[in-house]
Amino acid sequence: MAGSGGATKTKEEDVRVKEVAGNRKAYHDYFVEEKYEAGIELQGTEIKSVRDGRVTLKDGYVRIEQGEAWLWNIHISAYTHAGKFFQHDPIRKRRLLLHKSEIIRLAMKTQAQGYTLVPLRMYLKKGRAKIEIGLARGKKLYDKRDALAERDANLEIQRALRERY
Repeated sequence: MAGSGGATKTKEEDVRVKEVAGNRKAYHDYFVEEKYEAGIELQGTEIKSVRDGRVTLKDGYVRIEQGEAWLWNIHISAYTHAGKFFQHDPIRKRRLLLHKSEIIRLAMKTQAQGYTLVPLRMYLKKGRAKIEIGLARGKKLYDKRDALAERDANLEIQRALRERY
């Protein structure tokens, strides 16, 4: 076949994902049971700051109000190359783009069963900002201690195996 240019791309190669920010604290404080991918509605210079990786998810949470999902307490720093009149508010609520059925399901679970919605990571997929949110249940203090003890034990095992070989 003339002009085919070699092997064809698979779907995995076609989807380009660049991790922008992660929320390791969420995995320490919560048991994450389900994960959802949502688009995020950004204004003006916010996407430029996201592409630069100037995002903090640490204290963020998701609230469902009047049939819409909103992302609260996420800090997206001001874009340094824009003038002062074109800047955005770093900590404002941002609308999440989810299907209506997903919003209804999440609203029912968070109201009835004591779950919360936390942002887990933000990434760029095909040039668009996406956020992964988790349906999570809070950990008690003893659960956190158990998780730390288990992690330390696994590290000790890995060190011992490395020294042995």
